[in-house]
Amino acid sequence: MSLIQSAFGYSRTVILILIFILLSGSIAYKDIPKESEPDIDIPIIYVTLHLDGISPEDAERLLIRPVEQELKSIEGVKELRSTGYEGGANVLLEFDAGFDAAAALTDVREGVDLAKGNLPAAADDPEIHEVNFSLFPVIVVILSGDAPDRALYRLARDLKDSIEGIGEVLEVNIAGNRDEVVEAIVDPLKLESYGLDPALAATAVSGANLLVAAGVQDTGQGRFSIKVPGLFESVMDIAGLPVLVDGDAVVTVGDIADVRRTFRDPESFARVNGKTAVALEVSKRTGENVIATIAKVREVVKTHQANWPDTLRDSVEVSFTQDRSDQIKTMLGDLQNSVLSAVILVMVVVVAALGVRSGLLVGIAIPGSFLAALLMLYLADVSLNIVVLFSLILSVGMLVDGAIVVTEFADRKLSEGLAKRQAYLEASRRMAAPIIASTATTLAAFLPLVFWPGVVGEFMKYLPMTVLITLVASLGMALVFVPILGGLIGRRSMISKRALETIKAGDQGDLNATKGFTGRYLSILRWSVNRPKTILGSAVVLLIGMFMIYGRLGPGVEFFPDIESDNAQIQVRARGNLSIDEQNAIMREVETRVLKVNGVQTFYTRVGADQNSEEAEDIVGSVSLEFGDWRFRPKVAEIFDLMRERLADLPGVILDLRKEEGGPPVGKPIQIQLASYDPKILEGAAANVRAKLDSMTGLTSIEDSRSLPGIDWTLQVDRTQAAKFGIDIGSIGNMIQMTTAGYKIGKYRPNDSEDEIDIRVRFPEANRTVTGLNQVRVNTSLGAVPVSNFVQREAKPKTGRLRRVDGFRVITVKADVEEGVLVDRKLKMLRDWIKSAQLDPKIQVSFKGEDQEQAEAKAFLGKAFSVALFLMALILITQFNSFYQAGLILFAVVMSTVGVLLGLMITGAPFGIVMNGIGVIALAGIVVNNNIVLIDTYNRLRTSVSDPVEAVLRTGVQRLRPVMLTTATTILGLLPMMLGINIDFLAREVTQGAPSTQWWTQLSTSIVFGLSFATLLTLVVTPSALILQANLTRWRSNLRLATPSNN
Repeated sequence: MSLIQSAFGYSRTVILILIFILLSGSIAYKDIPKESEPDIDIPIIYVTLHLDGISPEDAERLLIRPVEQELKSIEGVKELRSTGYEGGANVLLEFDAGFDAAAALTDVREGVDLAKGNLPAAADDPEIHEVNFSLFPVIVVILSGDAPDRALYRLARDLKDSIEGIGEVLEVNIAGNRDEVVEAIVDPLKLESYGLDPALAATAVSGANLLVAAGVQDTGQGRFSIKVPGLFESVMDIAGLPVLVDGDAVVTVGDIADVRRTFRDPESFARVNGKTAVALEVSKRTGENVIATIAKVREVVKTHQANWPDTLRDSVEVSFTQDRSDQIKTMLGDLQNSVLSAVILVMVVVVAALGVRSGLLVGIAIPGSFLAALLMLYLADVSLNIVVLFSLILSVGMLVDGAIVVTEFADRKLSEGLAKRQAYLEASRRMAAPIIASTATTLAAFLPLVFWPGVVGEFMKYLPMTVLITLVASLGMALVFVPILGGLIGRRSMISKRALETIKAGDQGDLNATKGFTGRYLSILRWSVNRPKTILGSAVVLLIGMFMIYGRLGPGVEFFPDIESDNAQIQVRARGNLSIDEQNAIMREVETRVLKVNGVQTFYTRVGADQNSEEAEDIVGSVSLEFGDWRFRPKVAEIFDLMRERLADLPGVILDLRKEEGGPPVGKPIQIQLASYDPKILEGAAANVRAKLDSMTGLTSIEDSRSLPGIDWTLQVDRTQAAKFGIDIGSIGNMIQMTTAGYKIGKYRPNDSEDEIDIRVRFPEANRTVTGLNQVRVNTSLGAVPVSNFVQREAKPKTGRLRRVDGFRVITVKADVEEGVLVDRKLKMLRDWIKSAQLDPKIQVSFKGEDQEQAEAKAFLGKAFSVALFLMALILITQFNSFYQAGLILFAVVMSTVGVLLGLMITGAPFGIVMNGIGVIALAGIVVNNNIVLIDTYNRLRTSVSDPVEAVLRTGVQRLRPVMLTTATTILGLLPMMLGINIDFLAREVTQGAPSTQWWTQLSTSIVFGLSFATLLTLVVTPSALILQANLTRWRSNLRLATPSNN
């Protein structure tokens, strides 16, 4: 405690340090990056593989297996998931959270490089992608209107270059853009009459599209570089390419084909509010300020738009969607208002109890601790997000506890006549040990949460981190800064005569003279300490009884709180061999019915499925919905009900309405994965599981990953017959490709394109039909031969996407739950059913998604609670040197959970594994504080008061006011969050149920109810238990005296 004494000797230095903390913390608050969710690395890296026209089965054999072989041995891989689909495949690696992203990316690149040699020669180079929150768009710029596609794409590309010039922007992706291609549309009759083979044309192109750097010629009289330019620079160069020479006659590509630069056949369409659109998805760099970045993006777009010709400005509309800065401003504004509300409520209580001057001294601890914490977070490159802000709200009530105890004790000393400097020095020295111990136990409760594994842990770790920093800062405030300021400006509070008599009675006066609220409490305490066994026995019975009652009658368990979202999506599913135009017609019909729904600000439609997505295979498109301000629109559930009603009579269409997930992404809450090395047995098992889910009530949006019904055309080649005509499989395949996307004969890079453009030869649209397959002719030395002579066309069941996990073929059945239905109960029913379903023993059944995350979170929080109790026990035994008193405080921690369960039953809310789990652990750290101060006071009084009952009664009277104050400040700090109330002091507006408060309602409820109940325990059960300890000690002493000595 010599440090405190020294600090009082250098009071000017200490005040200067306080001013520095306040100023630098304010600057840090202004400059710290602001985000909605924490910027975490999602532990996923995926590889995409592309080969035109390859079937899912061949993709599995030729693309997936070689890559899996090289990647499966990478260290830290938690799960290896692969999908084979028409035209390519992807391999996804999920790592353990907290992984080294740079090292993992290097290992994946090395593995892919090794696998390249085993991939088909025609396959494109594999692409490697990493996933993290920084890569998600912070704003989407949309260009829409009646302008031609090429004009929209040109504007989008120019705008992309300008936006990527902003330093804070990582990249811009263009969605709705179609790749360019040069098509040579050739008449089959001309091809046949000239006897041309596409493979020969490819050879001619590759030989002509070259730049030969012939070297340098040094003649002695000069030095000149020599080159033979031959690269294609325009479509005319391709059209003028000779493909056949006979004497003086030359046949060029333009003579037999219509050569044009165009776009690939559409695989998707994009629209905004029903208008054709191109979207630029802007992602920021990690650690950059979202609000500042988006402001710069908007400025660049505005400048760019001003330079457009008048015709484009009139026909092209620029809009913005998914603007994260609006969400962040709203959410941070709500939470900052909550911080302010909590501070005001706490200060009102403190000032009312301790007086204005003492109350303001305690109040200094709040900005001091907050700004010190923000300064440390800023230096640690942590952004200001909703988790950090709530942590500050959680800390408001706790961080003033130490300052309240010190100021209240100093107030007592001032009333006894001590000088203000001496009174605050004495208070700081006297209360240092219990305050350090109580802060240490709170830190011990939160410390294990820092090591929470998985994506949920990465998301939530900012809570314990912020609380730990804030509480350490509050310790310095309570023991150094507040007492020194008190020694300079403090004075005795003007308290009533009755309050003064109560203080004197508690110290060494007549306890019977205590009146008012303290007197009534003293009567209850006197009654309790005379019946310690009854009180303790009742507490144990209540604990066991409440757990049993909650187990039978409780509202159940859920993973994460349900948050009112700002965004949602309508996934439209339909089955059959649907063309892109048929899919577009379905999406147009869906759009028409929902465009006028009230409460939706933007409708962003995407037509076509994303092959790299893990969503259902039969999705033909989706409509992303951006809702308006939550205060002026219906609830998401009401909007969904209206949309379902409008879309109910669409034939053959399945609709999944899904709102954006709040918190860690887990997908649909029910996900049952069936895995086996034998894919044939999976279909039947998946059908059984799907039938069970269909028969259950309370489930919606049920889907499975079995192959969709449909047909594929297979061309079986009779090799023997083909050989008679001198034809091989390659020649047949080249000609067949001309009836589909075209046969690729080369590439070229024009000056106005960033990427190389494919050159493809294909037949006219009239010849690109299923029946036209039989009429394809292959040129041979004997003339043109119809492929029908040696090819048999057969219709076979369609093979959809093939999914693998860790080498097993898998089928997954997924479902969502209806509003108000608990996932946990449905999962228990499904587990029980699977045990009795008699599935093939070769099938491995596992529950993924929310259930997996919930089980992992439950297991960790159980361990964290045990570790926290052990660390607290260590500190308490060190403090009191008594197993009994340490065990008594830990018993109070366990008993506080009764209050949590009681609160959940009163509010009818389920137990949230994540939020209520954290709440129980946080509560453990808070509950011990009052018990420590109370038992510390009792132990000191026992040195001067021989009667334990009198010592307990005096302890109760002395500690009643600080215990009630610290409890009230913590509860009032969290009360606005628990009730979902938000007070905007500038706009003078009160709102209830803001999305920002819904995140933390469960956690706040746990602490408010748990602490309220625990305070009763502290004031009644703990003193009774201390009397029981004294009685046991006396009984053992009497027993020892009564036992005759052996000597």
